Amino acid sequence: MRPFFLGLLLALTLPPFPLGVLAPIVLAFLLRGGFRTGFLMGLGFWGLHLIWLPQSFAQLFGPFGVVPFFPLVLLKAFSFGLLFALTPTPLARVGGWVLLEWLTEQGELAFPWGFLGYSLVEAPGRVLAAWGGVYLLSLLVLLFAWGFREGRYWLVLPWAALWVSPLPPVRGEEQALLVQGNVNPLVKVQGELGDEVYLRLTQEGLAKHPEARLVVWPETAVWQIPEGTDALLQGRYLLTGLNLYGPNRAVLYWEGRVLGHYDKVRLVPFGERFPFRGVLGGVYSLFFRTFGLGELGDRTPGERLAPIGPYGAMVCYESVFPSVARTLVSQGARVLVLLTNDAWYGPSFGGRQHFALGRLRAVETGRWLLRAGNDGITASMDPYGRVVAQIPPHREGYLLAPYGLNGGRTFYVRYGDWAVGVALTLFLLGFILRVRAPGWRNR
Repeated sequence: MRPFFLGLLLALTLPPFPLGVLAPIVLAFLLRGGFRTGFLMGLGFWGLHLIWLPQSFAQLFGPFGVVPFFPLVLLKAFSFGLLFALTPTPLARVGGWVLLEWLTEQGELAFPWGFLGYSLVEAPGRVLAAWGGVYLLSLLVLLFAWGFREGRYWLVLPWAALWVSPLPPVRGEEQALLVQGNVNPLVKVQGELGDEVYLRLTQEGLAKHPEARLVVWPETAVWQIPEGTDALLQGRYLLTGLNLYGPNRAVLYWEGRVLGHYDKVRLVPFGERFPFRGVLGGVYSLFFRTFGLGELGDRTPGERLAPIGPYGAMVCYESVFPSVARTLVSQGARVLVLLTNDAWYGPSFGGRQHFALGRLRAVETGRWLLRAGNDGITASMDPYGRVVAQIPPHREGYLLAPYGLNGGRTFYVRYGDWAVGVALTLFLLGFILRVRAPGWRNR
């Protein structure tokens, strides 16, 4: 059962847990072994890393809501088993692991959680994501693990440097008012979005912080722009989520006009859309009837990723996709704004995990990130991924959030996921060289 416990320990190196500095040490023990090792490690890793899922589903569907958690963990563990079975050398496994991460960002079932690069989210060394994204960080963590496994213990020094290197100061010259309504999501489903909550908190916030020129409300905050908004804003811009029946929409509003909108492109599988519905329609209908949900329909995805003026709006789940933020910035976004509703995570650590993953989007793109959450975490992050202002979750509130309108493009924005190409090269090289093969697994 040692691989299972190593999987648990590996999960503790990723957010929201504080043991990221141990990631390459744990991984050094996982660069050998076959299918059984990978599968047991995957059970421990994914079982702990995604333990928030049954907590969230149970809040919505009762005790039977935990059922989808088990096949998901088994499927993810099976993918690790295959990875371990198919990689004949540690070097091939280093490259293959990053390729597997990249694959989880693709396709109908995309679920880009559990990337090893996020172990560096609390380390100043996360700035390297500006060069190659989270995939470069994952590759570095695995290469350090490979080095430790090969007895190159001097690598402790550069690894430690990633955790202690100072970061330069950054000053945000603009100010935004981020509003946290803390509206119960089950009440929102019934159509009571609480317009008065956002109007009241915005009025209080602007009275205290009149210097704010932008107001941000979270995902699906209101059905439409409420009456009285113009008098309240007094010439300020409002970026808010609208809870429409089709698309999950963000709009930029100013003086009685919607200046532009963005419809969420990356929809949550089994939440906002139901994959392979043409084939599995009967299964979905049975599930919906069992839980008295009626016949749930899919939301309408947006046609393309595009900023609204200078604002690169992302909606909830989209913040875990490196490609989303990168595309928005390449299209001209000068600041990233995340509208989210993490109240669905309930009392679990899922909200804090989602928050941590999104921080790297600021680093990858060299942009400030404003995050307005229904129940938190509402915060402002600078282009180095530092949280410069935030308010406690699970309560009403507002935040005066500094930010800047940055120009220029990072190496990652310009050249994308080149680190995945390096990983593919290492994967193939590991097969060609077959270092210490065929007996390496028994060492």
